[in-house]
Amino acid sequence: MDKTQVTAGIHLPQAGPAASAESLTQVAELAESLGFSDVWVSDHLVIPSNAKYPPSAYIYEPLAVMAWVAAKTTRIGIGTTVLVLPMRNPVVVAKSLASIDKLSGGRVIFGTAAGWLKEEFDALGIPFEERGPRTDEALEIIQMLWTDDHITASFPVHGAEFEDIRAKPQPEEKIPIWIGGHADIALKRACRVGDGWHGGFLSIEDSAEAIEKLKTYGHGNDFVISMRTNWDPLEDDPDRILSEINAYIEVGVTHFVPEPRQRTIEDYMRSVELLAGLFSQAGLRF
Repeated sequence: MDKTQVTAGIHLPQAGPAASAESLTQVAELAESLGFSDVWVSDHLVIPSNAKYPPSAYIYEPLAVMAWVAAKTTRIGIGTTVLVLPMRNPVVVAKSLASIDKLSGGRVIFGTAAGWLKEEFDALGIPFEERGPRTDEALEIIQMLWTDDHITASFPVHGAEFEDIRAKPQPEEKIPIWIGGHADIALKRACRVGDGWHGGFLSIEDSAEAIEKLKTYGHGNDFVISMRTNWDPLEDDPDRILSEINAYIEVGVTHFVPEPRQRTIEDYMRSVELLAGLFSQAGLRF
């Protein structure tokens, strides 16, 4: 694989003690200046007190953060890793993302998945066991709202009825949809409706297995294979990170989203700078 075609983003300090308006701005501006292709936000609305993950309940709402960061930057992409689609109203998601994309000049990447935290669904009053069908139908609704006009259609899972419905603005260009999740149903969904697959924290061996399945299921040209990692060169061996970057690329990963673990903005930014250096050393476009 041509490493110059591999890209990398960075997760923003959206959660925990490092999270603030100032830190989000500083890291997004730094990432843009360093040459990262995109910045990323996660999605949790509520978290049970005994949850082992995520490590903090202090998480800024992702679509609000995307709009904030869009206003503070000019070039860098802005993505979700990942928006839990079945616990949100798809009409609102479509409108919000189209608005952010339009206001930012076409910089949104829509990473999405079906979710895994049952207590979060329970708190929102959404049946956890319906998350698969709700995800599929929500993607259908969103893509229709982004491309069609004067829509008449029924969506039984959501109980939604469209009768000559319009929803503007629409994206001027196609918003990329990257499907997350590691189960076969998620991999098949990525190939069926996605422009990419967005894995999270998988080993190189498990990533290779998932990528082989994606090839078997069949995906379109220019399909992105993205991997979120917890690399932090302030705490992890930089040589190990560099080795893993190369190993992931060898099995077919074409995009990375590392998430530093630092709890102060100064250390978070230093970790971002070091990651940029490692990606450059690996031959990525930095």
